[in-house]
Amino acid sequence: MRSLTTTIVSFSAAALFAQGPVSLSLQQTLDLAAKQSYAVQASELEAQKARHKVKEITAIGLPQISGEAQLQNFIDVPTQLIPNFFSPPGTAGAPEFIAAQFGLPWNASAGITLSQLIFDGSYLVGLKATRALAEQSQQDLEKAAADARNQAAKAYFGVLAAEEGQRLAGEGIPLLEKSLSEVTAMKDAGFMETTDVDRLTIQLEQAKTQQRSFKQQAEVARMLLALALGLPQGTPVTLTDDLAKILNDPNETALSEQALDPTTHVEQRYAENLVLLSDLQRKNERSKAMPSLGGFFNHQQVWNGPDFDPGGAYPFYPTTLWGLKLSVPIFSSGSRYHKVKQAEIALKQTEVNRTATEQRLKAFAEQSRTQARTAFDNYKTEERSLELSKNIFDRTSIKFTNGAAASFELTQEQGNYLIAQQMYIQRVVELLMTRADLRKALDLY
Repeated sequence: MRSLTTTIVSFSAAALFAQGPVSLSLQQTLDLAAKQSYAVQASELEAQKARHKVKEITAIGLPQISGEAQLQNFIDVPTQLIPNFFSPPGTAGAPEFIAAQFGLPWNASAGITLSQLIFDGSYLVGLKATRALAEQSQQDLEKAAADARNQAAKAYFGVLAAEEGQRLAGEGIPLLEKSLSEVTAMKDAGFMETTDVDRLTIQLEQAKTQQRSFKQQAEVARMLLALALGLPQGTPVTLTDDLAKILNDPNETALSEQALDPTTHVEQRYAENLVLLSDLQRKNERSKAMPSLGGFFNHQQVWNGPDFDPGGAYPFYPTTLWGLKLSVPIFSSGSRYHKVKQAEIALKQTEVNRTATEQRLKAFAEQSRTQARTAFDNYKTEERSLELSKNIFDRTSIKFTNGAAASFELTQEQGNYLIAQQMYIQRVVELLMTRADLRKALDLY
């Protein structure tokens, strides 16, 4: 089983996250998410509860000791009628029954009981079941950590992609501002029309709008990243990995060719554990037809007296006993039989779910591979389109500066370049997200 502590990056103090900026690589981001995201924290607490549950169930089969103390004062001592054996039979005027008080106004007792479960089939099966439940909670923790890594990776990629889009959109703004200034001066001198100025003004505003849009997307992505990492909103985070390095990482590119081993996938192991739990439930229902045996030992000290003086004129008297208790189920009118049948059907359902899970994992992995390959092809196409669009825009800018191109041509190529930037960033995001989903499908987080 993959240990959640593997590759966890050590940080000097958790308080740093709330007090100052944090610099994180992609791997550090994934490890931090698996360690302290809110979902992982909740799942870790659930796993701790499960471990304590195992100990609780285990303790049922161990010796149980209980103590009891009691003090009573009868304001009116209970009175009971008994046959009058003091007067000879036939004595005239003698009552047939007389009132008698059995007891004293004050009594106290203290005792201790030791009990021990000797044999109970349901307990033995339940003990195995609690261990399986603890294993299930650990698998839930693994799944939560994998989901946290996946969400953190997507947020990390979203920040890098949006900031790259912001950078690309800002590249052409200085040139447009310069061209607008020149065209405005030429219009004032009577060499350009107002239409040329208006075209460049519109194009400049569109470029600035696109830059602002990417900036806002980056801010939202940073908020999602902080949420995925379990950091307070507003914590300054510096991303140290380069977008181009991630996009061209050979290991990431090779993901689409990596095979899936369903038997080690956390979801498949989870389905296997459900089968085990259902089988234990079936055995538990069967074991309820078996007898159970327990033993006990009890010791008490009892005192009675007319006045409150425990242990004074009248001593404590001991009472000690031990015994065994055997419970044998005999007839349940078919109730136990039908419960066993239900448990057997539930077991078959989990077996079907196990098979379905394996097939679903294989299908989803293949689907994710196909999407990753397609996204990579689309990304390379848009990368080339962006490069060509930029070259065309640069050449048109030079021509416009030299008076060999009209403002209409410049704004048209600038518009094409803005569209190419949008498509490129979109393809970058698609590629990174499909790779993140593929890594999750292959259980590589």
